[in-house]
Amino acid sequence: MVGDPQKRTEAEELERYRWLLDHIPAEIGIFDAEGRFLFNTPSGIQDPEVRAWAIGKTHHEFCRERGYPLEIADRRQAVIERCVSEKRSVTFEEIWKAKDGRRLHYARTFTPVPGDDGEVAHVIGYGHEITELKQAEAELRRTHDELQAEVRVRRQAEVDLRRALAVLEELRDQLSAQNDYLQEEIRGEHNFGEIVGESPAIRTLIQAIETVAPTHANVLVIGETGTGKELVARAVHQLSDRSDRPLIKVNCASVPRELFESEFFGHVKGAFTGALRDRDGRFRLADRGTLFLDEVGEIPLEMQAKLLRVLQEGEFERIGEERTRRVDVRVIAATNRDLKTEAAAGRFRMDLYYRLAVFPVEVAPLRERPGDIELLAEHFLRQTAHLVGGRVRPLRVDDLRRLRRYEWPGNVRELRNVIERAVIRARGGPVAIDLPETSAVTGTTSGSAPSEALEILSEVEMREFERENSHAALRAAGGRVYGPDGAAAILGLNPNTLASRLKRMDLDRTP
Repeated sequence: MVGDPQKRTEAEELERYRWLLDHIPAEIGIFDAEGRFLFNTPSGIQDPEVRAWAIGKTHHEFCRERGYPLEIADRRQAVIERCVSEKRSVTFEEIWKAKDGRRLHYARTFTPVPGDDGEVAHVIGYGHEITELKQAEAELRRTHDELQAEVRVRRQAEVDLRRALAVLEELRDQLSAQNDYLQEEIRGEHNFGEIVGESPAIRTLIQAIETVAPTHANVLVIGETGTGKELVARAVHQLSDRSDRPLIKVNCASVPRELFESEFFGHVKGAFTGALRDRDGRFRLADRGTLFLDEVGEIPLEMQAKLLRVLQEGEFERIGEERTRRVDVRVIAATNRDLKTEAAAGRFRMDLYYRLAVFPVEVAPLRERPGDIELLAEHFLRQTAHLVGGRVRPLRVDDLRRLRRYEWPGNVRELRNVIERAVIRARGGPVAIDLPETSAVTGTTSGSAPSEALEILSEVEMREFERENSHAALRAAGGRVYGPDGAAAILGLNPNTLASRLKRMDLDRTP
């Protein structure tokens, strides 16, 4: 094994590789397609005579002869058969009982190796001991359980304290603390993360999420821009039995029309200009998980039929590939449009709408749940203070009153932007809320009664007003859509939503 590598004979090279294999600490075995031993490293079978005897034996013959539990042979044989039939790797764990009585844990992966005809010819098994890792996991679980018990005790004590303080309603700090507690209860019991609120609309929303999450039904989340539709999708996914699999998101408004099929289903190398390598689409990535189609109303009509097929049959083909692939994907779609109206106008397939809207969930706009505004504002206040690394003073009563009176055309996203902007400008001092003097919805001065009747606009006039308003925001932002000073931030919109709107209006971004 010493000398010029280029001068080594093939036998010397093979002997060197065998020497390396013999010294690999992990267990490596090679089996034929029926599960018979063809090779095993010394770390797997230490006795050379036993290792030689095992060649050509099945796991059942090996375990029966060596006195090992036949359940091990059953499991390994089943995994090999699965590798051969499904042509994919399978990972599993085993527990062995040592001579001294200890339980030894092993992680094993069996991988199929195709022959020249494409069928599985061999199966390679790889395994290593993970006993220490399992012990560490058990210790972490024990510590977690102890901490959870301590949290329950402290939470109960906090509940009792907050109930006692609630009788002193004249102190605003006590009421604020109670609201914080209620929000923590909602998060703790429902794991709904950023869904904040106590209004009837939020309670109805939470009940709907709890109802549909454990099922496999597709969900259509309906709501205005900025209401938090993605949060609803994440909550449904996290409470489902797919939570250990990925939640894959596609913003349909940001996908170019000609790339929708590749984005959804993938492509093979050379399928079209620019396809430099094989690529899996979002449906493949979301297999056994959840696919979130945001702004689903933006999907082109010609693509909707292919989307309907994969929803109905769970089948699709990558671009440039004849092989049909199967997936198990739950779809959660979101839209700020009335898809029934879109379907009636011929812009959306009615059969696709019914397939998506098996369980529709509506997210109420912020103006319809003013009781949640204070909770949301204080939630964003704490979040932003944490991000900027400092403490901020509570919002003033006058500011909270102004927040409740404002109509919030940008909904929760606009409220978050307002609070973040106020905290950044405060620089550790008092937080001053900066709101437009005129309500974006009612057209009246915030906090004052209208002095005269509002002018009623036609649909055409409303569209022209929206166009002029968007153009004005672009001019103010210097033609930029994205970023903290972009037109989307000025309008309180998602940048992708505004970009889609500008494209629909055919509006020039030149300021």
